[in-house]
Amino acid sequence: MYEAIADPYCYADTSVLKNTPGIRDQAALDSFEAISTAQRSDEPLPNGRLSVTHYKAVHFHLFQDVYAWAGRFRTVRIGKGENMFCFPENIDREMKQLFSKLKLNRHLRDMQRDEFAVGAARFLAILNAIHPFREGNGRTQTVFLALLANRAGHSLKLTRLVPGNFLAAMIASFGGDEEPLAAELRKLI
Repeated sequence: MYEAIADPYCYADTSVLKNTPGIRDQAALDSFEAISTAQRSDEPLPNGRLSVTHYKAVHFHLFQDVYAWAGRFRTVRIGKGENMFCFPENIDREMKQLFSKLKLNRHLRDMQRDEFAVGAARFLAILNAIHPFREGNGRTQTVFLALLANRAGHSLKLTRLVPGNFLAAMIASFGGDEEPLAAELRKLI
């Protein structure tokens, strides 16, 4: 669970996120969220230009049944362990900058497998450090990565993703070492 200070996203005196069905038990919310997002991920994803707006639309699509704030950037500071993510007052600027670079790099099109993996790892590392949503960042990143890869001509086999290895690689990328993440991405292409 994420740490947050004065978190208006949670029910009073709990760490349970306020949710559309009003579930107050964390295990029950986790189950509902997993089922809801799995069902939504089986539906056609929103079309878009691989932009910030498109990224927000993907988050909304996945989490619309769970959270009223789906698709909207968070307004509280959060961290995991001892690492703080981007402060909310900087999210919009950082997201625009990241997606502008992605567009300048032609959305990683016309790249060989290894070059794509390195570029995608860089993009994911920064996106993860921004962590724009209060919840659902990892799932949104994975779905968006699949869209990005597909449009770049590198279909991903997400069934090959080993969650523990991928998480370790994401943590390493937060510390500046993006090679483990690029290596994990090569396995998916």
